[in-house]
Amino acid sequence: MTESEAINLFKCLADTSRLQILKSLAVEDMYVERLAKRLDLTAPTISFHLKKLSDAGVVTSYKNQYYMMYSLNKKIFQTSILEILLQESDEAQKQAQRDADYRQKVIDAFFEYGKLKSIPAQLKKERIVLEVIAEAFEFDRIYSEREVNLRIADFYDDFCTIRRDMIREQLFARNGTEYWRIKKN
Repeated sequence: MTESEAINLFKCLADTSRLQILKSLAVEDMYVERLAKRLDLTAPTISFHLKKLSDAGVVTSYKNQYYMMYSLNKKIFQTSILEILLQESDEAQKQAQRDADYRQKVIDAFFEYGKLKSIPAQLKKERIVLEVIAEAFEFDRIYSEREVNLRIADFYDDFCTIRRDMIREQLFARNGTEYWRIKKN
């Protein structure tokens, strides 16, 4: 089920009359007039709601003698909400591009000729700055405190603050005077 199909489904379920129609169709297939009598609604109202439900793929119809019968598409309701949430979003690429653009904007604002101009006050921006500095270090390698300080000093003079913040943000870990870069999960 795509994201837009899920939205249409949820819109259909948000209406009391449509929900009552679905409850009736869960028991047995019915035609418009019978649904109207059962729910105390007019036939045109039932037809309107059935059209919406049909467009969402929740209801199917078939001809039975003189009547157009409507039935519940039970397969749609076997999809769990978690499955819908875990499915790739239609907006995922746009969101990823917006994140990349924001990241680049922060890098451009706080770095000049490879040097950090100042430490951002906002934690989200500071995290991006720290990630850029962390890229100067290899994974699976132990660094001495002196090596860490020298590499950070290439970016910013206050290497103690950067080193401490990198540990706080779990980009780095330490054991005494040994440091290593932590892999993201």
